Amino acid sequence: MTNDIKLYGRVFINATVKAVTGLHIGGSSTGMEIGGIDNAIIRDALTSRPYIPGSSLRGKMRSQLEKYLNLRQNNSVGQVKIHTCKTAAEYDRDGGCPVCHIFGVPGEVEATGPTLLIVRDTLLSDDSADDLRKAHTDFAYSELKTEVAIDRVTSAASPRNIERVPAGAEFGPLEMVFSIYSEADIGRLKYVVEGLQLVEDDYLGGSGSRGSGKVAFIHLAVTARKSTDYSKLLNYADGRPMESLQELSSGYTALQAWVKEAIL
Repeated sequence: MTNDIKLYGRVFINATVKAVTGLHIGGSSTGMEIGGIDNAIIRDALTSRPYIPGSSLRGKMRSQLEKYLNLRQNNSVGQVKIHTCKTAAEYDRDGGCPVCHIFGVPGEVEATGPTLLIVRDTLLSDDSADDLRKAHTDFAYSELKTEVAIDRVTSAASPRNIERVPAGAEFGPLEMVFSIYSEADIGRLKYVVEGLQLVEDDYLGGSGSRGSGKVAFIHLAVTARKSTDYSKLLNYADGRPMESLQELSSGYTALQAWVKEAIL
């Protein structure tokens, strides 16, 4: 590996995240006067609006891509197992591990290089906040879902309450920043698009196997900046938004060619 790092440019993916079913991304209920909630959602400290942490979406994308690419879960982060390339040779083998290049590796690992992907926190949209206020939901911007576990022997019910952002709420704009340090990084961009598709086909947040967390990425736009004229923002497809992630995915070959021409 070389110590020389040159930033050729950045690609920006913007989108709206729509909760197709109720969305639960856990937070802390400390200090909240909401009796009976077992699992509170995460909220902005200043506005009390729910939001999607960039770490939640980024972590879910990484987890899904690790499974998709059949990568070994060989590194412990707290109680969680993730894939991490342990050596520079492993990091760069066969064109480079896309997951470790895109999402990074712990600092103590020999295999090091610039992390390619930034995912920003995504706030509840103003329109959805207004709609939820008018709907008089159970709590501010959220609903209460009661789930019940039934004892298989005694039939005794054990209910628990989960706070969710109601279906139909929209968060945005989502901003993802993908940095290009080499021509190979342009090829790795496709894993970001595939990672979004894997999340859309799975779920985001908690209680996904019980119906929560189905999301859709809509109103997508792609822009770029190149290092030789970084002040200029370049628009893919003349700035025309794509209504669905499938539209972006199906035209990925054209997107890749545009990124290469725009940045290198």
